[in-house]
Amino acid sequence: MPLQIRKSSWSTTELEDLRELSRTFMQKELVPHQERWAKEQRLDREVWTKAGEVGLLALSIPEEYGGGGGTFAHEAVLYEEQARAGDSAWGVTVHNGIVAHYLLEYATEEKKREWLPKFASGELVGAVAMTEPGTGSDLQGIKTRAVRDGDHYVINGAKTFITNGYHADLVVVACKTDPDAGAQGVSLIAVETDTPGFRRGRVLDKVGLKGQDTAELFFDDVRVPAANLLGEQEGQGFIQLMQQLPQERLIIAVTAVAGMEAAIDLTLDYTKERTAFGRPIFSFQNTKFTLAEAATEAAVARAFLDQCVERHLKGELDVQGAAMAKLWTTERVNKVVDDCVQLFGGYGYMTEYPIARAWADVRISRIFGGTSEIMKEIISRTL
Repeated sequence: MPLQIRKSSWSTTELEDLRELSRTFMQKELVPHQERWAKEQRLDREVWTKAGEVGLLALSIPEEYGGGGGTFAHEAVLYEEQARAGDSAWGVTVHNGIVAHYLLEYATEEKKREWLPKFASGELVGAVAMTEPGTGSDLQGIKTRAVRDGDHYVINGAKTFITNGYHADLVVVACKTDPDAGAQGVSLIAVETDTPGFRRGRVLDKVGLKGQDTAELFFDDVRVPAANLLGEQEGQGFIQLMQQLPQERLIIAVTAVAGMEAAIDLTLDYTKERTAFGRPIFSFQNTKFTLAEAATEAAVARAFLDQCVERHLKGELDVQGAAMAKLWTTERVNKVVDDCVQLFGGYGYMTEYPIARAWADVRISRIFGGTSEIMKEIISRTL
């Protein structure tokens, strides 16, 4: 039985129907365009509206705001199928699982009703802008400023490594509203990208995730309504980020485990079909032992991930648990995919093979959403 069709403990019939819909969408709308998108460094904008038409956007946003009314489990199914399809261009994890939830939890009622239905339809594409050219994991060190001016904020600064940056219509921006207050001086403000003073820089040329529109963003005296502040008052941004980061890290773990399973399936198929010295590569002891270890790594990671998803669905996943999930699964997927590349031999280094693209794509998983080193620091604080 291929690793990818084993059901998780939290799966239901409804979720399996969504899985089938997601898989069909990936095969039709994403898989055929991977090579072109990698060259263009962005996917087609209409992917978002097509996804909205079939109901794959804002899956876990309540129906009263135009969403699917589902849970994180619905999101997880979508992300798993994207990983198994070998697509890394579509930034739906950021749009669905991160930005939409910042708006749901912290935007005013009026803004939720204005923005979230457009998130569900694909009319608005969301991005979140935390990282700056001079800061990485140190969110307290951001330099982007937001100064209150009457009924508006005036924002100045620069952000980089922004997923969905090229197509984004609404960006949640981490700013300093009080530069002398450290973490207590950080606020989140939603910026619509048709606002004067906002501009996009280059789409970044990355080692992997070639088709994803990761971009630089610049804010030059960008005036946005004060109502775009997320939260009831200034200075809540750091707390909001900390509240939402566990889900972001769990999303990364979901895609890591699904990517691990997909890589093993690709390698099983290849080693059973390709021959060397007159027999299938799979018949050699080294191949069998390597894949036995990989399958075990995937099974253990899946069991831990399923436990974390169940806890999250109950509202019980803490910061430490999410950090453990991200740390373990991203370290494991990098090892497993690297071992799989080795079994492909020279072809494993050719980008026409999905395993080579997966190898380049998964490397970032140990960096974004908080590096492995930051995860260890978070975990160690609770010991």
